[in-house]
Amino acid sequence: MRVISGSARGRALKAVPGMGTRPTTDKVKEALFSMIGPYFEGGSALDLFAGTGGLGIEALSRGMDKAVFVDLEYKSIEIVRANLRTAGLEDKAEVYKNDAERALKALAKREAKFNLVFLDPPYRLKHGDKLMSMMDQLGLLHPGATIVLEYESSYAYPERVGAFAETRKAQYGETAVSIYRYNEEDHEPPVQEPGEEA
Repeated sequence: MRVISGSARGRALKAVPGMGTRPTTDKVKEALFSMIGPYFEGGSALDLFAGTGGLGIEALSRGMDKAVFVDLEYKSIEIVRANLRTAGLEDKAEVYKNDAERALKALAKREAKFNLVFLDPPYRLKHGDKLMSMMDQLGLLHPGATIVLEYESSYAYPERVGAFAETRKAQYGETAVSIYRYNEEDHEPPVQEPGEEA
């Protein structure tokens, strides 16, 4: 694993020991960034199931101003910190050990807002859409924010999730990637009961 492009191009990244994490392969990472970038003029990113931190580090290398990395495992947190040092990007990053939902609530209290979010939960968890809805409700996203959801290709997420619309989808073996765009005005109107006035 390495940083593919940008300021930290070619820097080798450590993997998390053991089989608990599933780092995004360089091939998938390259394809993914060609879909969403490939480069950025500032902004902030959230890598919510950070693992090695490879996706958030790639985003920083390609021009994001800052990134927040969250993972529940101590091993992952240590590897993310080591990989940020290797890439020379520690000053642009915050790293937290927390579970995803608690982390989102904590970030909302700090009034954090993101332009780009990476969601790569363990394949057994099929709650990417729930986490997206939660980010919307907590006001964590800038208008037009991009969500990158990585999941098992045998599973299918809906094309629309509340204020999110799927703009691209690609499959790489057992991995699928859906790109969603956030439009905060695009909420579905509440369903009216018969006889209610508009």
